[in-house]
Amino acid sequence: MSITDLPAINATLNATSATLLVIAFVMIKARRYRWHGGLMIAAVAVSAAFLVSYLIYHANVGSKRFPVQVSWIRMVYFTILLTHTVLAAVIVPLVIWTLWRAASRKWAKHRRIGPWTFGIWLYVSITGVVIYWMLYHLPGILERA
Repeated sequence: MSITDLPAINATLNATSATLLVIAFVMIKARRYRWHGGLMIAAVAVSAAFLVSYLIYHANVGSKRFPVQVSWIRMVYFTILLTHTVLAAVIVPLVIWTLWRAASRKWAKHRRIGPWTFGIWLYVSITGVVIYWMLYHLPGILERA
């Protein structure tokens, strides 16, 4: 494994996080509280692994420029990237705050913020995969078209 493998690993970690979040959502709706808690801890662990891997990659490689020159595709990409980046900065303290409320057994407060945390976290995880795909796979598809 080399540093160039990290973007694909990061996308896999983001997809795993999104999957864990959706299953945890299903579990809380089914009132399977222990399953929900375990899945949320797993989602935090996977997201933390993503963050470490992401920082290692960008500390060594820097930024990758978006190579597609088609204007409407660039606009879509940068819109997704902007919303993803802003919400990625917001989600870290929001996750910590939500987890703290659960750990403190402040269930009413946890329930109030949980849906917001879930929605933003899921969006950031999914758009992370979309950004990876647009950066690393879309250019090749467009070249073959």
